[in-house]
Amino acid sequence: MVSFVFRRLGQGLLILAGVACTVFFLFQVLPGDPVALLAGQRSDAATRAAIAADLGLNESMPVQLGGYLNDISPLGVHPRDSAGVAKYGGVTLLPLGEKAVVLKEPYLRRSFQSNKAVLSILLDHFTGTLWLALAAMLLAAVLGIAFGVVAALRPHSWLDRTLITTSVLGISVPSFVAGILIAITFGFYWSHWTGLNLTGQLYETDPFTGRHLVLRNLLLPAFALGIRPLAVITQLTRSSMLDVLSQDYIRTARAKGLSGYRTVVGHALKNALNPVVTAVSGWLASLMAGAFFIEYIFNWKGLGTVTLRAVENLDFPVVMGSTIFIAALFVLVNIAVDVLYAVLDPRVRLS
Repeated sequence: MVSFVFRRLGQGLLILAGVACTVFFLFQVLPGDPVALLAGQRSDAATRAAIAADLGLNESMPVQLGGYLNDISPLGVHPRDSAGVAKYGGVTLLPLGEKAVVLKEPYLRRSFQSNKAVLSILLDHFTGTLWLALAAMLLAAVLGIAFGVVAALRPHSWLDRTLITTSVLGISVPSFVAGILIAITFGFYWSHWTGLNLTGQLYETDPFTGRHLVLRNLLLPAFALGIRPLAVITQLTRSSMLDVLSQDYIRTARAKGLSGYRTVVGHALKNALNPVVTAVSGWLASLMAGAFFIEYIFNWKGLGTVTLRAVENLDFPVVMGSTIFIAALFVLVNIAVDVLYAVLDPRVRLS
């Protein structure tokens, strides 16, 4: 298993390199002058030239790409100062004269708008997206498994048909459309009944009581984000339960006189949950990426909000860093899902 994980990590690094190259060339052709954004409109030619040299924008495109990959890589070659300290810190592995091979945290450059480190900006907003994705996934898993089991126990009934039709509708409706409808309906028109706000944050600060947790602000965006995985998990649970309920050992358990509850929960559901657990694990990274428009609709402080605002302001380092950050999450979650699937199902061999 260890060799499998390291091999997948190596493949993941190649994928991230491909993503980095793609987003780099994509933002090279978009309009906008990074030097003008950083220097301001009243700056002189010398200031602009110094900023361009510091960003490497006076070099050819292949050289700029190499510099960007060198910056975001955890293992890079960087110049050292008079004290022998590498440009971005880290651990010096191999001195090379005025330069050194350094093991460091990825450097995603600095924001054009705030001049703050991009990685610091992303980490500040990551918590909000993570809580939103976890809440949406918990909601989808609990309700999806419950609905799927109910539908499987009463196949071809009106309840089964209703749940399947609703799940198909949930898969078909885009998240941003569902988010707008849910926000307007429950957070605006019916807010006096639901007590929910159209916008809000997980933590709010009161001048008298201080900072406190407000979980009700999480309900609407989590529900809007969790509709699609809820529909998928419902159908997946139903299909898996129907397959398990038709197995010989289930009929044997019933013939021995086991109650319906013990047969379903103790035998059928336990074996039917393997593909469901894998799907739930795989959806987590997808929800973090899919939360962008939901966060924007509900004004939720997360990666989506900061990325979309960076797009509006032509803050390319933040957008590029966010793309690579999400891609890295996908790689890590996919590796974890593969390992989890092998743990849950002994028939699976990691190779």
